[in-house]
Amino acid sequence: MKSLSGIIEKAKELPERKISLAGAHEVESLQAVEMARVADIADAILVGDEDEIRKTAVIAEVDIDNYEIVHESNPKELSRTAVRVIREGRANALMKGLVSTSDYMHAILDKDSGLLASLLLSHIAIFEVATYHKLLAVTDAAISILPDLDTKAYIIRNAVRVYHKLGIEKPKVACVCATEKVNPKMPCTLDAAELARICKDGKIEGAIVEGPFGLDNAIDIEAAQLKKIGGEVPGDADIILCPEIVSANVLYKSLAFLAGYDCAAIVLGASVPVILTSRADTDKTKFASIALAIAVS
Repeated sequence: MKSLSGIIEKAKELPERKISLAGAHEVESLQAVEMARVADIADAILVGDEDEIRKTAVIAEVDIDNYEIVHESNPKELSRTAVRVIREGRANALMKGLVSTSDYMHAILDKDSGLLASLLLSHIAIFEVATYHKLLAVTDAAISILPDLDTKAYIIRNAVRVYHKLGIEKPKVACVCATEKVNPKMPCTLDAAELARICKDGKIEGAIVEGPFGLDNAIDIEAAQLKKIGGEVPGDADIILCPEIVSANVLYKSLAFLAGYDCAAIVLGASVPVILTSRADTDKTKFASIALAIAVS
């Protein structure tokens, strides 16, 4: 799959789903759900202060009569109300609009009323990079702060499941560090080598996991050949596993804001796909994130 349009087409093949949009009084989010509705990918339930949503819809040039509105005037309750819409079976995916990320995640993680369905949530962003020959995923730029070895394995499994649902049978995962050499003074290189080993032992299924790599030799075959780095992943990675949230977030924002590349980003591990984009992301990125959520739902 070479472009985000492939994800969008994949989503179009599925029965139309419905999104619960928390904090729908945001122009880009409203425009994104409208793009999804027009494309027959997903409808949406708009959660928030009805007056504010209607005012925002005028600015966004969205016909609000096409949507159901769930009125919630308390900003601290917006995310919980949107989650309740999911739990009532009225929607199939959750999307963050103009709400606090902290409130949004707390609503998802609440043991009694949330959406947690696994031991770990993780974030994946899939970029369409003009200088790369296929889509490129970055994980985890938003959830896991300093993952240990077991957590990294779980993050990889989450990302691999996404690629499987997109029709890619054996995605290639590059465990990226600051160097391609194992260095005991750099624990992430030890983790990378161990992750490659446990994949070969069959403990990470349906993927090829190799590392450690520098970012250059993970995505550039000539850089890998110059350093005599072998394997199936160098120059052809599908998924970049970063060692911790700082490097992942910097890579994510460098691709999105310095280079201007669009992406689709979701959180995995909840009972439904969770769309978590930056407030500064474009409506195109938010629309692609909706498509990814529907494609893997």
